[in-house]
Amino acid sequence: MEIRKIATIHNDYTERFGVPRQSGLAPEVRSRIVFEKEYRNPDALRGIEGFSHLWLIWEFDRIERDGSYRPMVRPPKLGGNTRVGVWATRSPYRPNPLGLTVVRLVGTEQTAEGPVLVVEGADLMNGTPIYDIKPYVPYADCVAGAVGGFADEHAGERLRVTVPEEVRAAAASAGHGEEWLAALAKVLSADPRPAYQDDPQRRYGMRYGDAEVAFVVNGGELTVTEIANVVPEDAQTL
Repeated sequence: MEIRKIATIHNDYTERFGVPRQSGLAPEVRSRIVFEKEYRNPDALRGIEGFSHLWLIWEFDRIERDGSYRPMVRPPKLGGNTRVGVWATRSPYRPNPLGLTVVRLVGTEQTAEGPVLVVEGADLMNGTPIYDIKPYVPYADCVAGAVGGFADEHAGERLRVTVPEEVRAAAASAGHGEEWLAALAKVLSADPRPAYQDDPQRRYGMRYGDAEVAFVVNGGELTVTEIANVVPEDAQTL
């Protein structure tokens, strides 16, 4: 079977660290889905706004793969040390590195790049290729009483996120408003750290959009210590 990329997603997840491990954990973060030239016919989206959510089928294209098949993997939810079968996880290390994500459809935009879908809650990195889009159908896709295995053990756990006033002020001076901060806080509350790391003295850093974000975690509270815009690599020094 030949599989073709139909679109690319664009958002503020510019590196792997910090991307939510499941969709819907950071619903405040918006993404734009831009179609490839051959799929920019507006007719292909006719009727899509009648659905509140969509399924995305995409590729784990940023992982290092040696072509081998891993029947056992170590999911982050279990601390990164316990092995389980790959079919019992959503690990990217599978024979076909395909991901499945449900997102909320905000709407469509007509742009110079053709029709664009605006969605919320994606767990895809910026630039991820998308291979298919399907409507989420509640009567068939929502299963009452479903059980989530080991993933249910820590479901719903969140860190409390604190952004000190001086950090908020620095973010504002760099052009980041309260809406941007709210989205960042939701991303951080899902705890981007590996599950086996719990060092209150350790300072973590991640890229979010055009900013570098530094933070520490003590118990159930995450404190943002710095937000600074990234200087483009091709910027000239005067």
